[in-house]
Amino acid sequence: MRATSITRSEDFVDKGINYRMSPENAACLRAAAIDCCVLANNHVLDWGKEGLCDTLSTLRKLGIETAGAGRDAAEAAAPAALPVAGPGRVLVFSFALASSGTPRGWAAKSERAGVNCLNDLSEASAGYVCDQVMRKRQADDIVVVSLHWGPNWGYDIEDEQRRFAQALIDRAGVSIIHGHSSHHAKAIEVYCNKLILYGCGDFLNDYEGIGGNAEYRGDLALMYFADIKTRGGDLVALHVVPLQIHQFRLIRPCVEDVDWMQRRLERESRRFGTTVMASGRSALKVKRTADSSASATSDQSRSRRERP
Repeated sequence: MRATSITRSEDFVDKGINYRMSPENAACLRAAAIDCCVLANNHVLDWGKEGLCDTLSTLRKLGIETAGAGRDAAEAAAPAALPVAGPGRVLVFSFALASSGTPRGWAAKSERAGVNCLNDLSEASAGYVCDQVMRKRQADDIVVVSLHWGPNWGYDIEDEQRRFAQALIDRAGVSIIHGHSSHHAKAIEVYCNKLILYGCGDFLNDYEGIGGNAEYRGDLALMYFADIKTRGGDLVALHVVPLQIHQFRLIRPCVEDVDWMQRRLERESRRFGTTVMASGRSALKVKRTADSSASATSDQSRSRRERP
């Protein structure tokens, strides 16, 4: 889960939009059986370093692991380690990029609280992330790299995003690239039997009633259920369940909205050789159907010319 500030701090950062959650309400996260929060994003320092420290303390009291932000650079860079049945663990690494609106000045330092930031999606940055993964992973660990990248709206997948995601899979055996920042779901790719989610969209927000960008259907949220082999970390199956945000709650959408989401994900994912199909009346099934490397660039260019 991607989380923002959990604090009552009044250390307001003047940045236009500031989010926070009351610590008294944070127990709902445990009620939802959330075991990890990734904190590398453009809102976790909305209420200053005090707000970040409150967030870390609250989540720790609830027994929820964190990654992506900390009281210093070492804590911010440390992955969350989650136990699983059988051998190994799930390691979750979390990074934020300036393309998501995360201020560069929020980067954690050796003696300063902040966010685990990447400067860019260059070859050097990919090498840095791969090195971090290889230093921490043990035999049979499953690795998730969570990336807060890109703008809030739009379906474009930049070539450098795809190269970066694939490099982490090729060189460090990452099983899941968990991309986010966009307020709506984006394309899904299965690459070398590993899962790339370029943009998961918001799971819950308070945008209802705010005009603009309605064509992206940011009110439709998704739950992703990925079955991963405990040995090797390959994707076995992926099911997606659409929900709808209504009055700050999640409800089941109508059949027409489920169909809309299926068509949109299919359109955006097919250039990566991924098919999204109906699975019953209220769920979607995702599978790889082809090697998309030859056609992805031309299809991407065509997609950029299409209206949402």
